[in-house]
Amino acid sequence: MASGHDAMLVEMLTQGGRRDILAPHFSFRSLPSREADADAFCEIARLRYQVYCAECRFLDEKDFPAGLETDDYDSRSLHVSAQTQDGALVGTVRLVLGAAREAFPFEGRCAVFPAFERPPREQCAEVSRLIVKKDFRRRPGDNLQGVTRDFQADGKAEDIAPSAKPLIAMRKERRRSSPQIMLGMYREMYRYSRQHGIRYWYAAMEKGLARLLDRMGFHFVPVGPETDYYGPVTTYIADLRQAEKALESANRFLFAWFRDEPISDWLLVKTIVKYKLGHLGKL
Repeated sequence: MASGHDAMLVEMLTQGGRRDILAPHFSFRSLPSREADADAFCEIARLRYQVYCAECRFLDEKDFPAGLETDDYDSRSLHVSAQTQDGALVGTVRLVLGAAREAFPFEGRCAVFPAFERPPREQCAEVSRLIVKKDFRRRPGDNLQGVTRDFQADGKAEDIAPSAKPLIAMRKERRRSSPQIMLGMYREMYRYSRQHGIRYWYAAMEKGLARLLDRMGFHFVPVGPETDYYGPVTTYIADLRQAEKALESANRFLFAWFRDEPISDWLLVKTIVKYKLGHLGKL
């Protein structure tokens, strides 16, 4: 059990609990359905329209005259959003929940291999509409999920650590390339899944994103052939129990952060030092 002073480092890094320890510039919110907060959902739908319709042309703008991208799956989805500290929406994702007689989004557009045995539908959900606002994809090569080109190329779970700035006076610290917005939204979906008996996540995504998630501890297994669904994507499934084991082995700090477990100052220092040493070796 952590001692009384074990919380000192967490207090310093989070400014007394006012900020997230890994993503201090953002906050994250979950809506259990689109009806839970109409104004908040409208902001989410507006951002989806900006990215999916106006920017990427995945969907026809004419089909959404109000400038809000929505569909029938929204009523049975958990909607997660990321905000800046002043409340501006910068990212969103939804987790479409399984229902006995209802299809998942991927099932209308993507085939699965004949040998694939589907888990019980009530234990499944689909990760869908994962996007980050264009203003927060600032470097050439950043993907729609806000992951930098460098992190896409070789980032992994071991590279994710809190910033040491509050602890160590440094002349210059490299801009963090870890996908803080995406990680924060994944954490909200993961916590909801644990609380509601969801063990499996489907996702129709690009192979590059699947490889990145695998390096971060979320092992998505392909269950169908590649198809054109807002670009070339493959249908995957992830077992969250296996993901937990992989994440705990790769990065104990990140595992505790995902599960909202107490984080001791020893674990923080160890994680930060390991991160710094790893990046010094790359210079």
